[in-house]
Parts: sequence; structure tokens; C-alpha cells
Amino acid sequence: MMKKIIFACLLALGASAAVLPDAQAQVSVNINIGAPPPPRAEPLPPPRHGYVWAPGFWDWDGYRHIWREGHWVRERPGYVYAQPVWRQGPRGWELDRGGWRGGPPPGHGARHDDFDGDHHDHRGPGGGRDCPPGHARKGEC
Repeated sequence: MMKKIIFACLLALGASAAVLPDAQAQVSVNINIGAPPPPRAEPLPPPRHGYVWAPGFWDWDGYRHIWREGHWVRERPGYVYAQPVWRQGPRGWELDRGGWRGGPPPGHGARHDDFDGDHHDHRGPGGGRDCPPGHARKGEC
């Protein structure tokens, strides 16, 4: 008798599971970063031959804005340094981290690693074939 009751319960449970629609869950997370604080006043150091001054900026560490101090960056012939800048876009505040822009077209002019302009390979063993993930697909290596 007990086996018949358990079998009937299992049969009813199986039938109801087949009739009920699938449960659907959706999770949405929005993180709105508030406007960054105003830039800090940094004294501009005197020019340094072969280097470009990268000014300080407010960065986002996942929890809050933190100040990154300015620093010298080795000059890259044929490129222009764009400083980091915050812009308010359709998804809130977004940080454009800046960096080197422009440069000679691929295969022309100085390579991105030819900082001394002598056109010799200074990339070491393997010819500098180490490429960060995702950069080779973009033609950056």
C-alpha cells in the first residue's frame, strides 16, 4: 500500500513538472559612478628631453575615486599622448584612460618599440612575439 502511495506522489509530481512553465530568472546590475572630483592642481615640472609629462587624474578603483599622480612617460616618435579624461555619456561617467594615439601606419616608419630610432631589433629572443591577450586580433602586435 505504501509503495502505491509513493508511486502515485512521484507520478503526480512528474506530471505537474511537465505542465508548469520553466522558471526564468534575470539578474541586472547597474553601477553608476558619480562624477569625479575636480582635478588637483599639480605643478608642471620643467621639460625633460625625450619624455612627455602625463598629468595626474582621478581613477576609479571599483569602489571610489583615487588620485593618480602625474609622471614622466618616454616619448614615442610619431605618436601624441592623450591624457586621461572623464566624460559623461549615456551610461553615466566613463573614464577614457588616454595613452598614445596615432603613429605611423603598420609596416611604415619606426616600430612601436624602436624608441631610440636606430631601426635595430631590441626585442630579445623570440623577436618580441609576446602579445597581450586580445591584442593580436586587433592587429596591435
